[in-house]
Amino acid sequence: MEYIILSIPLFFLLMGVELAWSAWSHRKVYRFNDFIANLGCGIGSQVVGAFTKAFVFGVYLWTYDHARLFTLPSTALTWVVAFLLVDMLYYWFHRLSHEVNFLWAAHIVHHQSEEYNLSVALRQSWWQGLFSWWFYLPMAVLGIHPLLIVTVGAFTTLYQFWIHTKAIDRMGWFEHVFNTPSHHRVHHGSDPKYLDRNHAGTLIIWDKLFGTFQREEEEPVYGITTPLNGWDPLRANFHYWGDLFALAKRCTNTWDKVLVFLKPPGWRPASLGGPVVPRDHDHGSYRKFETPEDVMVRRYVAIQFIILLAVTTVFLFTHEQLPSWSEWALAGLIVLWVMDMGLLLEGRRSCMMLESARIIAFAAIGIALCVNTWLWAWFPVVLFTGV
Repeated sequence: MEYIILSIPLFFLLMGVELAWSAWSHRKVYRFNDFIANLGCGIGSQVVGAFTKAFVFGVYLWTYDHARLFTLPSTALTWVVAFLLVDMLYYWFHRLSHEVNFLWAAHIVHHQSEEYNLSVALRQSWWQGLFSWWFYLPMAVLGIHPLLIVTVGAFTTLYQFWIHTKAIDRMGWFEHVFNTPSHHRVHHGSDPKYLDRNHAGTLIIWDKLFGTFQREEEEPVYGITTPLNGWDPLRANFHYWGDLFALAKRCTNTWDKVLVFLKPPGWRPASLGGPVVPRDHDHGSYRKFETPEDVMVRRYVAIQFIILLAVTTVFLFTHEQLPSWSEWALAGLIVLWVMDMGLLLEGRRSCMMLESARIIAFAAIGIALCVNTWLWAWFPVVLFTGV
């Protein structure tokens, strides 16, 4: 059961509630360009996941069938054990994703937004799933069925959606045990005292137990220490990999080239000046990245985003029944689509040729699907896009 995909309408409903709260409280917590970039990253993550989830589940299932030490019954106690194990293993995966460069390269996307709202929860890396699944493999060895592993994992992920908000302040006794918006705001801060703190998924007890807990004091400056300064999801998912390879190329020692990927973010060999230490922000003078507003571009991107949501929904629910060529073609088209929207919002008019090619490709794929499959309902969308 795709619990996360089925929860998408609820996500948008809650974002609408949060937007209403921001208007009522006169706190601007959403920016259009940031919102589109966040959702573009999330869409890409789901599209990539459509190709990888079956492989991951297959590995879990093979391990369970051939290498399990026990066979645990399907009881309430097994569910509790599974939840505690998933939540603890998530903590360690999440913590190491902040402390090991090649894992951070796959996780950094989630932290790039300089805003803090529910759309940030959906800003997910396209590659993180390829790095996280093996953390949970020991559960299959212990005899926990793969279906239970992925189900509990999905609900742990769903729990973390609501904590990405400024609308909820402190929560009293609840935050002694559970992860809350206050705790998670710390995690998204780029201030030195907030870096690499509060890695919990559901239970904050792991941070308290393993020494990474930090209470929220002043509101953080959100984002990463070196801002992305862009709205393109494709660049968001690849830029840090480029930084790592560029740094490795500059290293003269072969072992240092390897350490670039294994050391924490900011690490540099002595020959390149040693580690880079993050500096405190001046909260009074700090300015978020912004691009000039173009009303026509915003309207165009808004229309395209609505169409993209419809197309992505069709893809996610039907990709397994689609011909292989169209599955890959649609996935590539969606990735191109979110990239184009980001480039348009950055004011890069040179991408208009790419956008024109994207529209033609979309129409061609849509017509081919109408002719060759049962997806006849696609045709009105194709006509609408071409108008």
